[in-house]
Amino acid sequence: MGRPRADLLLLFSSRALRLFGYGFLSVNLALYLSGLGLATGTVGGLLSLALLGDVVLSLLLTTSADRMGRRRMLRIGALLMVFAGVVLASTTTPWLIGAAALVGVLSPSGNEVGPFLSIEQAALTQITPDRLRTRLFAWYNLAGSLATALGALLSGLMISGLVAASADRQGAYRSTIVVYALIGVCLELIFWLLSPSVETPPSDAAAPRRLGLHRSRPAVLRLSGLFALDAFAGAFLIQSLLAYWMTTRFSVPPATLGGIFFAANLLAGFSGLIAGRLAQRFGLINTMVFTHLPSNILLMLVPLMPSLSTTVATLLLRFSISQMDVPTRQSYTMAVVAPDERAAAAGVTNTARSLGALVSPALSAQLMAVPGLAAVPFFVSGGLKIVYDVLIYRGFRGVKPPEETSQTFSEAPGFQQGR
Repeated sequence: MGRPRADLLLLFSSRALRLFGYGFLSVNLALYLSGLGLATGTVGGLLSLALLGDVVLSLLLTTSADRMGRRRMLRIGALLMVFAGVVLASTTTPWLIGAAALVGVLSPSGNEVGPFLSIEQAALTQITPDRLRTRLFAWYNLAGSLATALGALLSGLMISGLVAASADRQGAYRSTIVVYALIGVCLELIFWLLSPSVETPPSDAAAPRRLGLHRSRPAVLRLSGLFALDAFAGAFLIQSLLAYWMTTRFSVPPATLGGIFFAANLLAGFSGLIAGRLAQRFGLINTMVFTHLPSNILLMLVPLMPSLSTTVATLLLRFSISQMDVPTRQSYTMAVVAPDERAAAAGVTNTARSLGALVSPALSAQLMAVPGLAAVPFFVSGGLKIVYDVLIYRGFRGVKPPEETSQTFSEAPGFQQGR
């Protein structure tokens, strides 16, 4: 593939290094902030501020990337990581820390934040043959999952080692912030090495745009609404709440919980590799929907299981297919929009997912606090996800990616601008 092979290596390196940094930081960020003398409520507010800032920055940078340069927006994102790390490591002033949380790029959860994912998806699509796109996205997601787990593991080991060597605990926590800033520097260098091949191809610059979109805007907004529904439903059972439910119902010890979710996340990560092969045979939409539907039924069966062993078996079976829609969903979005809208389309749809997931954990926690309603989040989550599957299948089964047909959003009946 020539130069694109080097760009692929750089983009995969960026993904792995960045998610390693997010996992490395997330384990100790709240502890570090608390060690600065900040109240628990203030720490929670700063973490929420960081998540809000990430959403806003992501939308601003991704919707500008196709016009102003994908590499440029990636470099800005890397600089904001460096900014956040440097400020957090060098000050105890609350308002400066708040500014770093809002303007910088931080991941309190260890998950992907900032503009990187959306722009890198567009860049990968630009330099990858259509027939390989979904498989490539599956490996790209797996690389991030493994890197996050490794970052969290090594962060804990580093803190333990420094404390054992007589370093003060707060200083040990600060060292993880410094490492995070250095990772931002490395990302900046990686993005400088990317070639112009990852940039948007020549297009009609005069086309009117909103949110960085033109011809594909109506369909992308419809997809965004559906993706927000899916994220809203999924966030009813984020991993921490699922662990809480299992602990209250079966008194599962922490070590056992860790083993269960380690196995579950491995199954989920590697299932994406199977999704690429299924999509090649059955199509992206069919793979998204018909692997997602049974996983949602299994989710609704979890609270009905009579014992811990049957509950764990159902959960693991569910995790083995629940994430197959992730690379297919990403690949589908990139495939069916115009090349000069890809970063914006990914940015808008990913932002919709982030916003959709904001309130669900709070609602779910309230339900789980009532013994008679503890199972309700499972039924709400699974039921809403089934509604999402039905709606996306009905709305988009006729809009095929290039490897299945030459039709795209901009050519499909009913998707033209203004329709």
